[in-house]
Amino acid sequence: MSGRTKQVDQAFALAKERYAGLGVDVERALARLAAIPISLHCWQGDDVGGFENIGAELGGGLAVTGSYPGKARTPDELRGDLDRALSLIPGTHRINLHASYAETGGKRVERDALEPAHFAGWIDWAKNNRLGMDFNPTYFAHPKAADGYTLAHPDPAIRRFWIDHGIACRKIGAAIGEALGTPCITNVWIPDGSKDTPVDRKGPRLRLAESLDAVFAEPIDPARNRDAVEAKLFGIGSESYVVGSHEFYLGYAIARKKLLCLDAGHFHPTEVISDKVSAVLTWLDEILLHVSRGVRWDSDHVVTLTDELQAIAQEVVRGDDLDRVHIGLDFFDASINRVAAWVVGARCMLKALLLALLEPTERLRRLEAEGDLTSRLAMLEELKTLPLGAVWDYYCAKSDVPVGPAWIDEVKRYEKDVLSRRP
Repeated sequence: MSGRTKQVDQAFALAKERYAGLGVDVERALARLAAIPISLHCWQGDDVGGFENIGAELGGGLAVTGSYPGKARTPDELRGDLDRALSLIPGTHRINLHASYAETGGKRVERDALEPAHFAGWIDWAKNNRLGMDFNPTYFAHPKAADGYTLAHPDPAIRRFWIDHGIACRKIGAAIGEALGTPCITNVWIPDGSKDTPVDRKGPRLRLAESLDAVFAEPIDPARNRDAVEAKLFGIGSESYVVGSHEFYLGYAIARKKLLCLDAGHFHPTEVISDKVSAVLTWLDEILLHVSRGVRWDSDHVVTLTDELQAIAQEVVRGDDLDRVHIGLDFFDASINRVAAWVVGARCMLKALLLALLEPTERLRRLEAEGDLTSRLAMLEELKTLPLGAVWDYYCAKSDVPVGPAWIDEVKRYEKDVLSRRP
């Protein structure tokens, strides 16, 4: 399936020689790339639908547009689609799961009563495929989130419900981590905020801090579960005020020793998370990235090989922080083939990392330290036209996944044989 050919090998040999001339060890770069897992978000495969069937609209500042045929309707269909996507992405990766994807055997199970058993199918599937798994409480698409508030809700009973949901999810995360032998990152994002300007900004934030402390009260071995908190600038229905702002969660993560999740779509359009990576890692041991592509707002477009994606990868690699930064994807596009969306996004993220790993960083750092900014600029520009593609093609072939655009034919066949048969 990989398409390994004499042409691919020859192009790689020439590319390897070119990079060696700059002091770059291509084989070492590929070995490092192979060790980086990307966490694929399950919700791309079914438009953030989940399997609860409780009748609540998505809400929470989230919207999915498009109606491309073939979305997954059951856990088995979703896992099958993920299997197909993973077979087209080089490397060994992870799956990111929301609590709303529980398998309850058709029974109504409230979110505060969810247990590891409701995710046994996911755990078994991940174990059989040698995948790690991450987890998220689902604080949206529920009647008790209909007014836009959850952990910061003024009603103590509703707040308690969501606290108990968070506690349950941490236990599920710990069970996942123990079963799979790799820590599960359980990430907390809530939609709480106001459409128009509130008078009381402080009160909800004090309630949120108190609720989070209750959620995280029980210590869990970090070898099983690690906690992350995720900020947002605004959402649909929370345009004027979001309780869990970047400043709030940065302070909370530092004070409570949690991972901070930086989502590429959760900031002002003129902000980028690449510039925040080294800043927050000055104060935090680890961070989580949710890599997305916002178009004028947090629209969660499929990740492409943009300048910002390259900058994110460069910051992580240049800072030697690959072991401190956990990379996940977060987008949902229902206007195109959903399996293809996963493959495009993941392959682009890996290409960006490879590009960063093939950079002669020490040479560039030395030029910068010597004040030779002319040579630094010139070198950075020359690097843009070096034969990354030949190295990427070789990596795909070596990983036994399709080279170049050949993967598109594989997705089209899957669409014809599987996706098109879903009414």
